[in-house]
Parts: sequence; structure tokens; C-alpha cells
Amino acid sequence: MEIAVLGGGHGCYAAAAELSEKGHQVRLWRRDAEALAPVIEAGSISLKDFRGERDVPIAKPTTSLEEAVAGAQLIVIPLPATTHSSLSKQLAPLLEDGQVLFFPPGTFASYIFAKAMREAGNKANAAFAETGTLPYLARKHGPRQVVCSGYATRLPTGVFPACNAKHAFEVLKQAYSSIEEVEDGLSGALMNAGGIIHPPLIMMNAGPLEHFDAWDIHNEGTQPAVRRVTDELDAERIRLREALNYSAPHFPLADHYAKEGDEWMYGRAAHERLTDSGDWREKIVLTEHRYMLEDTALGLSFLVSLGKWLNCPTPVAAGFLAIASAITGQDLYAQGRTLENLGLDQLSVDEMRNLLQNGV
Repeated sequence: MEIAVLGGGHGCYAAAAELSEKGHQVRLWRRDAEALAPVIEAGSISLKDFRGERDVPIAKPTTSLEEAVAGAQLIVIPLPATTHSSLSKQLAPLLEDGQVLFFPPGTFASYIFAKAMREAGNKANAAFAETGTLPYLARKHGPRQVVCSGYATRLPTGVFPACNAKHAFEVLKQAYSSIEEVEDGLSGALMNAGGIIHPPLIMMNAGPLEHFDAWDIHNEGTQPAVRRVTDELDAERIRLREALNYSAPHFPLADHYAKEGDEWMYGRAAHERLTDSGDWREKIVLTEHRYMLEDTALGLSFLVSLGKWLNCPTPVAAGFLAIASAITGQDLYAQGRTLENLGLDQLSVDEMRNLLQNGV
């Protein structure tokens, strides 16, 4: 299958390498020519995982977005949600009938990209899918090296518009066998784990993060008090799903840490593999890191706005968003990915369901 992978981050390089190794023809797009040059020169990405280390040839590394997406059956976008506003406008006129865009994860990116395509006058019948996490626990170790300490075993995924779900899942499952179908794009967005796990970890570890040169929020930063708060924040997410009549399983984050019961998205012992790797012992600048700018500012604002719309309170999410606003000196709700800012807050629940089923 012809697949475009867009971006130059950890998940982007992991996706390009894994999908290439599976036999797909991958075009890897990155706007930064200098940063992409080592991949172009070598023609490959160095991938290290439980199978060892090897070079994986990449069919077409390119700095041309048009070249990357033209004729691609699947477009994988493992980029931070902070890139969505600009990238959606760049992609909008380029999308073609039958293409499937995949956001792992998305924070309702499916709607943003579909809307941008229509506003650009592009009437292509494309599908937009999103899931709850990156398919990889990955960190780049050099300009063309990526280490994967884990792979997703379950990827709950929704499609916008849902009327295109059959075709979208046929394409997606050729790339990711771990895809599990959920109701629609909003259901997929409400599987996003980033806005649940990271805000408590960075804000409840703010002292050591600012004091030490490096701190592992997943290792010594994950203490019982933090876990209890994370569980309550996740309960708010699940209550939003239930208010929208989305069915279980809701993939509670507690399963990520559990040794028995239902497997979470990364399977058994994923938390231990993550901490054992040492790759998450890092310097996190609270005002600059994507855990704040993406997972908190966009992820939590989205949850809080849904709670307001559904009259389903989210006090823990709202509290963390308020603390984050104080830390950054910005009103993160006003600037966030809210239903108000998306122009959807005046819809009734039935009108929202119609939008999710039939599209923009």
C-alpha cells in the first residue's frame, strides 16, 4: 500500500520504519530539509526494538507535501495537535477521493481536517480517523535513529464521517492490525490518553521538574497520590463518553498500570517497559513542552468544553487547566480546542450526531 507519513518526530520516524518493514511503500515528509537530509542520504531509518537494531529502507523521504500525499491510500499524521491548524490548511487542497487520514492521537483532528478541506473547496470523499495513542512507545536517538520500547496492541479508532467507516477500516487494518472499531470520530477523540496521563504528571511533579536537570515523570514521578488523581480525571473522560452513549470498553488508563484484567492500548507491562528504557528521563520545561501545549492546553480544554456542552461537570480537568493557565500566564481555555472555538457549541446532541455520521 502507498502510505504517506507526515512529520519528523518520534512517532513519525517509528511509523515510517515500521510500516516500511511491513512491506508498504512509505513516503516520509518533513518540512525541515536539513533535518531530513540524513534519512535522504542513507535512504533508511535505523530502528531498534525487541528484535534488535537494523536499517529499514524508506521508499521516498521528501520535503514536498504534494509529492508525499499524491496517490497515497493512507496518510498517517503522528504529529502534535499544535500542528493541526496550519497543516490542515496545507493539506486541504491536496486530498483525493478515497484517501484515509489517520491521527494517532487526534484531539478531534478528524473534524478540523475535514472542515479545512471543505473550506478550501475540495469536495473529495476522504475519511479521517483518530485513535487514543501513538502506536509506538518511541524516542529518537539521533537524526535517523529511533528506538521503540513498545508497540500498541489495541488501538480504539473512530472515523469521521462515520458513513465512510467501512472503507476507512479496510485501509487502516492493512497498516495496523491492532485497530479496534469505535462509533465515530468523537468517540475516537475521547479515547485520547495524552490529556489524561500527562497533565497530572507534569503539574504534580512541577517541583522536581524545575529543580533537577532531568526527571522521569513515569518512574519516580508516578506515585500513589498522582495515580489517584489520574484515575479521577479519567473517570471524567469516561462519564463524557457515557453521556454521549458511547459503549464500553472505554479503555480506562488504570489498565495501563494493572497486572491483570483487560489489556490497555500497549498491552501488558507497558509501564514497566517504558520506565526500564530510561528514554523518558528528560528535561521538561513546563511552559514549552507538548505535555503542556498539546495535552493540557488542547486536550483538557476539549474535555472541559464537552462537559459544559453536555452539562456533565469535569472539575479535575478544569482545575488542572486553571493551574496550567497560571503556570503559563495564559488563558488556556480561551485559546484551547473547545467546542466554542470549533463553532460547534450551539449544536444539539442530535445535530452533533448527524455531523459525526455525515460529515461537514
